[in-house]
Amino acid sequence: MNKESKIEIKESKNFVDKKELNLWKRGFTPQAEIWNGRMATVGIGVIFIIIALVSKFS
Repeated sequence: MNKESKIEIKESKNFVDKKELNLWKRGFTPQAEIWNGRMATVGIGVIFIIIALVSKFS
């Protein structure tokens, strides 16, 4: 029972130009995902700073 299964991977050729990466576009776009990651990183950093300040002064 040696059956080989073939998995086809289709690559998407929809690349985004480097000039377009910082545009503020709405919807499910690569630009929106980049800004989402940036804002999440900033939010996590702010939370760590607040936790550090609260633990230092309490």
